[in-house]
Amino acid sequence: MSQQVRTRPEGSDRALSEAYDTALLDLDGVVYAGGEAIAHAVDSLGTARAGGMHLAYVTNNALRTPDAVAAHLTELGIPAQAGDVITSAQAVARLIAEEVPAGARVLVVGGEGLRVALRERGLEPVESADDVPVAVVQGYGGPELPWGRFAEACYAIARGVPWFASNTDLTIPSARGIAPGNGAAVEVVRIATGAEPRVAGKPLPPMHRETILRTGAQRPLVVGDRLDTDIEGAFNGGVDSLLVLTGVTDGPQLLAAPPRHRPTYVDADLRGMLTGQPEVVEAGAGFWCGGWTATAGEKRLELDGEGEALDGLRALCAAAWTAAGDEVCELDAGKALTRLAL
Repeated sequence: MSQQVRTRPEGSDRALSEAYDTALLDLDGVVYAGGEAIAHAVDSLGTARAGGMHLAYVTNNALRTPDAVAAHLTELGIPAQAGDVITSAQAVARLIAEEVPAGARVLVVGGEGLRVALRERGLEPVESADDVPVAVVQGYGGPELPWGRFAEACYAIARGVPWFASNTDLTIPSARGIAPGNGAAVEVVRIATGAEPRVAGKPLPPMHRETILRTGAQRPLVVGDRLDTDIEGAFNGGVDSLLVLTGVTDGPQLLAAPPRHRPTYVDADLRGMLTGQPEVVEAGAGFWCGGWTATAGEKRLELDGEGEALDGLRALCAAAWTAAGDEVCELDAGKALTRLAL
């Protein structure tokens, strides 16, 4: 798929909740953090839903079932049904079911979300390599996942059983900070076996396909906080994206983003779904947005003017991405970001 290199965030005259029919929302770092709703998430999502936008919650976390995720969202004040939740467990279960016989046994290294997704596809979850599985599937199993589960995966893979992974996110946010994610656990098995898994989750196409199949979205907007999963997944799917700055991505990471990690829109939080987006325009040798002018110098990004910090960041993105083209911007942005308190 050939795509034009994005050199600036786009503007929108219409509220994003009106311009797109479906929001494909990441959860951790977007809707909630540490189990608690992120500021403005509940009200923003309620307003978007009341205006007719379909809300779908798309997560790489394969631990919890869609029922459990929907119940949690509802407790937070965001009414949701299981059918509104799409997980990487569902995506990987479909991937496996397309390649093995109905009723086949699959060795599970992970949590209940994987088991439920496999049963939904007519497959039988098993716990041991001695149960003669035809596939191994690995997903996030939480901090209490026993070390012996990795050994079972290795035994089966060494016998030639194909290996699948729900996702390879190296980290996962928690109430106490950043913890190892399923990608870290996948590395354990990879090191021990030398094998490579087939991966379904964001940013890869199986997850996007699962999301579109389950939502029927015609004009979706991916909303996320991670460049390497949410935004790259939107890029791979050929759809627009909104990056919110409530999760893991910070200013320097955004400015240094390669083309596949550059979002269509940038905003502080989910309130950005309810508004239009300001246009970033060329201004002489630089770019202007909301009172700020950003230019790319020989060694650093420069920022002049005053106004809302987000507008300054959007202008800086344009300067950085234009200077970098299809590469990564390596210009120093420290002084400019300090002016924006970002």
